[in-house]
Amino acid sequence: MAQKGVDLDQETFSCCICLDLLKDPATIPCGHSYCMKCIQGFWDGEEKIPCCPQCRKIFTTRPVLVKNFMFAALVDQLKKTGLQAAPADHCYAGPEDVSCDFCSGRKLKAIKSCLFCLASYCEKHLQPHLDEAAFKKHKLVEPSKNLQENICSIHDEVMKMFCRTDQKCICYLCSVEEHRGHDTVSAAAERTERQRDLEESQQQIQQRIQDREKEVKLLQQEVEAINHSADQTVKDSEKIFTQMIRLIQKTSCDVKQQIRSQQQTEVSGVKDLQEELEQEITELKSKDAELKQLSLTEDHSQFLLNYPSLPPLSESTYSSSINVRPLRYFEDVTAAVSELRDIMQELLREEWTNISLTVTHVDVLLPEPEPKSRADFLRYSCQITLDPNTAHRQLLLSEENRKVTVMRQPQSDSDHPDRFTDYLQVLSRESLTGRCYWEVELKGKYVRLSVAYKNISRSGDESIFGFNDKSWALDSSPDSFSFHHNSIQTSISAPVSSRVGVYLDHRAGVLSFYSISESMTLLHRVQTTFSQPLHAGVLLEYAVGTSAEFCKLK
Repeated sequence: MAQKGVDLDQETFSCCICLDLLKDPATIPCGHSYCMKCIQGFWDGEEKIPCCPQCRKIFTTRPVLVKNFMFAALVDQLKKTGLQAAPADHCYAGPEDVSCDFCSGRKLKAIKSCLFCLASYCEKHLQPHLDEAAFKKHKLVEPSKNLQENICSIHDEVMKMFCRTDQKCICYLCSVEEHRGHDTVSAAAERTERQRDLEESQQQIQQRIQDREKEVKLLQQEVEAINHSADQTVKDSEKIFTQMIRLIQKTSCDVKQQIRSQQQTEVSGVKDLQEELEQEITELKSKDAELKQLSLTEDHSQFLLNYPSLPPLSESTYSSSINVRPLRYFEDVTAAVSELRDIMQELLREEWTNISLTVTHVDVLLPEPEPKSRADFLRYSCQITLDPNTAHRQLLLSEENRKVTVMRQPQSDSDHPDRFTDYLQVLSRESLTGRCYWEVELKGKYVRLSVAYKNISRSGDESIFGFNDKSWALDSSPDSFSFHHNSIQTSISAPVSSRVGVYLDHRAGVLSFYSISESMTLLHRVQTTFSQPLHAGVLLEYAVGTSAEFCKLK
C-alpha cells in the first residue's frame, strides 16, 4: 500500500508536459499545475489564445505565472524520501527495441549488452558494471537481441573460439571434443585478422567511392559541356542558316532587279521603235489623203499641174516584218534559276547526310570496351562513299561512289582544290567521329587503306597517306601487310586476305585494322589522340584495273 501511495504521489506531482517531477511548479487559473518552463514553452508555441493542456480551458489573456511554493516544497520532500522521476514513454522498450533483462514490470530500453553475462541492461541496472571492479573485464557492446546465439547449443557455454577448418564459432569444450585436431584460434584472434581484411575491403570500397564520385563529377561536367556545346552549335547553326537565307534573298533581289532593269531597257527600246513607226504611219496617212484628194480632181489640167509637186515616197528604215517571240524573253533566266535550285537541292541532300552522320556520331559516353566479335563490330558499321572532288584524275568512281578503280585515261578534266594531283588517292565524303566500322574489298597487287584529316596536302610527298602526321595507313601487298604513319613503317606478320575491316573509336583514339576471312584477325592497333574528324582514304598503285570497294554491311 505504501508503494501504491508513492506511485500515486509520483503521478500527482508530475508535469503532464515533460512527464517528470514538477520543477518550479506554477498553478494556472483552472487549477492545474506545470513546470514553469514547460507551460511557458507550451504557450509560446501556441498560435491561438492560451489554454490549459489538460482541460483545454481557454484564457482570454495570458495568465501571469507565479511559482507555487507549496507544491515546490512537497516535491522536494518527496525527492528526499526516494521518489524519482517517472521514465518518459520513449524510455520504455518497444517491440523493436532490446529490453533490459533485469527490469520488473514494464521494461526499459537496454543501453548496453554484456557479452560475458549474456544480458542486456538499462541505465540503472548497468551501473554495477560501470562502478564495481568485479565487472571491469566484462565486454560491453551496443544492445543486441542475438546474445543467445553466442551460447554453444551442445555445451551451453559461451563460444569464445573459432574453428578455421569448419569456419564456425565454437566453445572451448568443442575445441577439445568435436573439433579436436582442427585449426582453432580464439574468436578475438580471428576477429583481428578478419578486421584487417575488412579494413582493406573498406579501403578498396572507399577508394572506389572516390573514383566513382570523380567519375560522377566528370560526367556532370560532361553533361554541362554537352549542353553548352549543343546550345552554342544551335545558335551558330541558326546564324549560318540565317546568313544563307539572307544570301539567297539578296541573290533573289539582285536577279529581280536585273530582270526589271533589263525589262525597262527592252520595253523602252520597243516603245521608241513603236513611236517612230506610229509617226511614219501618220505621215503615210497624210500623203495617202493628199493622193486621194488629187485622184478625185476632175480637171485634167489641174491634176497634171499638181502631180509633179507631190514628193516621192521615201524608203522605210525598218524591215517589212518584225520577229516577235511571244512569252519567250526571260525564260532562259527561269531555266538558270531552276538549275541553281536543283544544284542547291542536291548539295543540301548530300551535305545533310554528312551533317546528320556527324550529329548522330557525337560520342558523349565513357569509352566502351572494344568489340570482340564481328557481330559486335557490325553494330558500329557505317556506309562510306568516296568524294569525286578529291579523286585523282585517273581514278574512276562507281557503285554509287563506293568503288574506286585505276583507269588508263584521265576521268576528269576539272580542277578542284580538294583533288589529289600526284598520287592515285581519294578521300571519303563522310567525316568520321565516334565509333565507326567499315570493310573494304581489295583487288590488285598494292592497295593502301587509310584514315586522314581533311586538311592533308593534295600534292607532293606530303600528300602520301602514311607519310605525314595527318594520316594512318595499312598497306596490302600480295604476301604481307604493313602499317605507315609519319613515314615510319611497321611490319605485320599475318595471313593476307582480300577483305580488310577498319574500326575507329575517335574519342578513345583507337584505330584497328582486321583481316576478314572466316574469322577476324587483328592486324594492327593504334592508340593515339585524334584532334580532328577523320576521312577514310584509299591509295592505289598505278596498274589499270586495281580497285578497292567499300562493302555494304548488313
